[in-house]
Amino acid sequence: MYPSDLKYTKDHEWIRLGGADARVGITDYAQKQLGDVVYLELPEVGRSLKKGDVFGTIESVKAVSELYSPVSGEVTEVNSGLVQNPEKVNSDPHGSWMISVKVADASETGELLDSAAYTDITK
Repeated sequence: MYPSDLKYTKDHEWIRLGGADARVGITDYAQKQLGDVVYLELPEVGRSLKKGDVFGTIESVKAVSELYSPVSGEVTEVNSGLVQNPEKVNSDPHGSWMISVKVADASETGELLDSAAYTDITK
């Protein structure tokens, strides 16, 4: 259910590592808990993040939730198309990236969950 090429946080964000930048989004579990997503607020390009920092908010018909950075780094890109159409998070959560981050410390990714471990915490 959860793609094996992603790493996951206990806060229900995913990260796709590859090259200099990593893309970040929320998991299928998170979007199901939120319900219909209606608004997304993301950071400016160039913002520095520490692992665990809030990088934005996501609003649904049920709740407003904070989004947490799975790694430290600099925001290199923001998915403005997703901001304009936030409901895409519901239909394709693992394909709907929110930000790209230039990872500052690759060792932080060792603390993230693989697909099997994430599945275990969402049962």
